[in-house]
Amino acid sequence: MEDGLLMMKGLMVLIFCMRVPMEVMGENGTAIVSSARPSVVNVGALFSFNSTIGRAAKPALEAAIGDVNSDSSVLSGTKLNLVFHDTNCSGFLGTIEALELMEKDVVAVIGIQSSGNAHVISHLVNELHIPLLSFGATDPTLSALQFPYFLRTTQSDYFQMSAIANLVEFYGWREVIAIFEDDDYGRNGISALGDALAKNRAKISYKAAFTPGASRSDINDLLVGVNLMECRVYVVHVNPGSGLTIFSVAKYLGMLNSGYVWITTDWLPAILDLSEVPDPDTMDLLQGVIAFRHHTPDSDLKKNFTPKWKSLKSKETPSFNSYALYAYDSVWLLARALDVFFTEGGNISFSLDPRLNDVNGSTMHFSALRIFNEGQKLLGTLLGMNFTGLTGQIQFDADKNLIHPAFEILNIGGTGSRRIGYWSNYSGLSVEAPETLYLKPPNTSGSSQHLYGVIWPGETENKPRGWVFPNNGKPLRIAVPHRVSYKEVVTKDKGPLGVKGYCIDVFEAAVNLLPYPVPHTYMLFGDGLRNPFYTDLVNGVFQNNYDAAVGDITITMNRTKIVDFTQPFMESGLVVVAPVKEIKTSPWAFLRPFTWEMWCVTGAFFLFVGAVVWILEHRENHEFRGPPVQQLRTIFWFSFSTMFFSHRENTVSTLGRSVLILWLFVVLIINSSYTASLTSILTVQQLTSQIEGIDSLITSSDPIGYQDGSFAYNYMIGELNIAASRLKSLKNMEEYANALKLGPKRGGVAAIVDELPYIELFMYSTNCEFRTVGQEFTKSGWGFAFQRDSPLAVDLSTAILQLSENGDLQRIHDKWLSLEACSAKSTQVDSTRLSLTSFWGLFLICGIASFIALTIFFCRVCWQYQRYDPEGKEQEVEDPEISRRRKKSIRAPSFKELMGFVDKKEAEIKDKLKRKSIDSKRPPSQNSDGQPSSPS
Repeated sequence: MEDGLLMMKGLMVLIFCMRVPMEVMGENGTAIVSSARPSVVNVGALFSFNSTIGRAAKPALEAAIGDVNSDSSVLSGTKLNLVFHDTNCSGFLGTIEALELMEKDVVAVIGIQSSGNAHVISHLVNELHIPLLSFGATDPTLSALQFPYFLRTTQSDYFQMSAIANLVEFYGWREVIAIFEDDDYGRNGISALGDALAKNRAKISYKAAFTPGASRSDINDLLVGVNLMECRVYVVHVNPGSGLTIFSVAKYLGMLNSGYVWITTDWLPAILDLSEVPDPDTMDLLQGVIAFRHHTPDSDLKKNFTPKWKSLKSKETPSFNSYALYAYDSVWLLARALDVFFTEGGNISFSLDPRLNDVNGSTMHFSALRIFNEGQKLLGTLLGMNFTGLTGQIQFDADKNLIHPAFEILNIGGTGSRRIGYWSNYSGLSVEAPETLYLKPPNTSGSSQHLYGVIWPGETENKPRGWVFPNNGKPLRIAVPHRVSYKEVVTKDKGPLGVKGYCIDVFEAAVNLLPYPVPHTYMLFGDGLRNPFYTDLVNGVFQNNYDAAVGDITITMNRTKIVDFTQPFMESGLVVVAPVKEIKTSPWAFLRPFTWEMWCVTGAFFLFVGAVVWILEHRENHEFRGPPVQQLRTIFWFSFSTMFFSHRENTVSTLGRSVLILWLFVVLIINSSYTASLTSILTVQQLTSQIEGIDSLITSSDPIGYQDGSFAYNYMIGELNIAASRLKSLKNMEEYANALKLGPKRGGVAAIVDELPYIELFMYSTNCEFRTVGQEFTKSGWGFAFQRDSPLAVDLSTAILQLSENGDLQRIHDKWLSLEACSAKSTQVDSTRLSLTSFWGLFLICGIASFIALTIFFCRVCWQYQRYDPEGKEQEVEDPEISRRRKKSIRAPSFKELMGFVDKKEAEIKDKLKRKSIDSKRPPSQNSDGQPSSPS
């Protein structure tokens, strides 16, 4: 507020001769208060008449005032008096005109299409509590809490820049160049664009700003510099007065040809919409341009406005743009708000501002400026309005922005423009009108974004890449590691390139597939005495010391945070290499297929199953009966003879056969596995090592070797928690071999951790004297590193995939790295030995089946024993009382009697139980011959 007050005082010094109309004041300094519904209400209109927006807005405002004053349903008995003031496209004169306008006791001001003027005048209306309705100031920062009385009746550039960012993402571009006028409108709009692009991982690579009113030569110099840059996506956010000059210069410089992308904000449709028949010369400058225009839904109100416009005598243009519609709706918004304001008892009154009194002997007459006492109430009424106008639904959200912001996306071509889609903050890019999408759930996912095809500059339908190699004469600076070992991968050379190797050939082949030339020069990184640290190499690209890095650069998580990598051209991963010794065949080689646990469990199950089958068959099968020694021999013989399926004893019980069938299946699996494992052990060379893999290496305390400069050092310390004191740097293959031969006890290492391609070269050079142990414990690859968001990384990735598909990548690999692999000879003993882990499921099933069979068997035995009455226990005559007591008593058999019962033959038990059942059914009065018994 204080800044605005000082600004107004300074301006008043320049216009101290300004006419100050005298008013009749009350004793308390308050102006005469009008009645509740005054006959006339003054409303200010402040904008530049002779401008693209002003020429359309002025007749629209006059038409709106006429329609409001002739409509009896709104403001009955009250007329709006619109007081026009022309700002003449000047910030200084605009401020003076605003001060003069405020003297006329206006209750609101409509207009201010200039964002710069809006910033200054917003301080003035804040002080005087007069709402400012702007249909043309789109600067996003005007929505700040600093300007409570500023109310935008059009769409903010915040939404327009979000729409442009979504368009850039839709076509896959990552960088744009912003061309704008360096004023509040341009700076703040482009700032919003940068924020919107950052959300989609894109950015403004360069801000090409020029002064308002810049000459054609200045714009020419600006575009010449822009054309030297690699980005070819241009966003033009300027005032209409200088916009066409930019395209005229661009046409002259050849920047409207194929490969360029031009995107403009709504200033361009605002110009083109004013003409019913576009100028052919103007349209020739704009072929292939994409422009954004405010979307106003088709409605009967909008259709009826077209003939009304043609009948307006004050119009200066054959047609109108969207700003004319927003200006028209601004008048109706104020009229409806005033109607509610008066209905709710609002009065129009003005009073002096004590801070505007003459101070320090000033001769300025600040009393001409008065505060609108009910301004706060009218502002609240305006914010609460909700009606349908020419531009659609007029309603404000919590941030004082119109709801449902939407834009049309136009593709200019031929003699007109073609709509390729819409954008709204509700559903993003769509070929359907936003008002139809509001009836559906919101969906801004990438798969739901659609646009019609575009005719780009150069009359091509192919989407431009959005960038080219910069035409500034500077070749690409490519860092190459100066290796001292594994020179097949990359090394220094005396040829024209200065370097050679597998990685260089892959890069050159990929570059040759690009549809554009890429001048480049190789720069060695390192002193040539030891392998360079690749982390430092990647940091050099990140710090802009190099444009890219080509070599055997492993793609790691930390490196991807600072640079962009191409598609991997070589698979890689860390492995462990250790000295091994050959295991020679011994007389006990037949025991190697199984581990000792497997042998023990298998033998135990042979005895267990034999015992189970004997128990189940003993009562029914005479082959499983006899003296105890013979039965014990039968159990052992039967058990182990099943190993060869040569058992001679037959099984007759159902339970015994079930257990035997399942066990024979288990034996079949064990025999087959044993045979295969023994064959492998006796026919394949077996190697052994004290180190079995990375896990055993971590748990030991032996020193570990790694390649000098490799990322394996940081990985083992940070990820595997291996002490740095255990790690030993090795420079070349000779040091690898010597360290492994010496071993940890003589100053060497127990094993070496390095990437698989290097290890394969090392093992080949040592005639497979050493072997990899365990499995590859990381998965990564080699790629070329570029600066973040470099489009070359994407294009080269596509080229690498093409090399892989056509076989060139494999041919390059065979040229440099086609070596005899040692992996086929490195079969480990543990890989052919069979452990209990592979078979415990079979043993578990067999054990459960045996347990179930035994349970069923013993339950049946117990049931039979309860019914069984041993012979010699019956008595022909028994006292009834003694018999009754005996039935009540519970017989407690001894273990010997129970075992004796179990040892009886099944046929004997069944015969006894059958005779007992017949006797129990015979009448007690008959003897066994069926004759009545006589008393003794």
